[in-house]
Amino acid sequence: MTENMQNAVVSPRVDPIDVVRRQSLTALVRDEIERHIIEGALAPGDKLNEADWAARLQVSRGPVREAFRALEQAGLVHTEKNRGVFVRVVSLAEADEIYAVRAVLEEAACRMLAPRIDAAQLAVLRSHVDAMRDAFDAQDHDAYARGNVAFHDAIVALAGNGKLYETYRRLVGELSLFRRAALVARDDSMRRSLAEHRAILTALASRDATHAAALMHAHVNGGRQRAHEAYEPAGQQAVESLPVTLDEPRT
Repeated sequence: MTENMQNAVVSPRVDPIDVVRRQSLTALVRDEIERHIIEGALAPGDKLNEADWAARLQVSRGPVREAFRALEQAGLVHTEKNRGVFVRVVSLAEADEIYAVRAVLEEAACRMLAPRIDAAQLAVLRSHVDAMRDAFDAQDHDAYARGNVAFHDAIVALAGNGKLYETYRRLVGELSLFRRAALVARDDSMRRSLAEHRAILTALASRDATHAAALMHAHVNGGRQRAHEAYEPAGQQAVESLPVTLDEPRT
């Protein structure tokens, strides 16, 4: 019997349907754990237990293990040898670097989108700003954060550059630890943020790429400054004790 024939005998047949099912299950597990991080149910520094998550989601440990790997690649968790998997803690200094890159990406997205934005795309962006306004009126910080994230995410997605969007999404994940603190650092933070979003929307509607990009740069820089206002009084400490939310970076 040849080597190839021997391999054919001992190697089990891979069922394509099982592969797809496993990949889909891993994605579902990953999304659920990510949601807990975004909503603050899992705080920076919290340990993720593979067996506990498998039992909670009623799946085998394999998809959970693969979901942990995907979350680590996304920058949301990290693995410590002989200790386990933990939600990442991002320092203020690291956040500064991420804000700088994020500003460049979102400026580029505005320049790409503004010249060709259409009525349907404007309607999408306007709906997010309206949701933020309603959340501001209700002083609902969580709802405001969701609208905020959706607005920025839509701009980058509508720009039509897949690689830019992929890079942006990772940055957003890494900055998630700063959203809520940045929004509540000052009493007028949400009011200023809403005004800035409205101005960006107006510039995009006018197809003024240069002005939209400049407003976006100032807006992202304002988010960085608000993060400093939130953390520096506490000695510029990392944010282990603060709630996490994947959306901010865009205050």
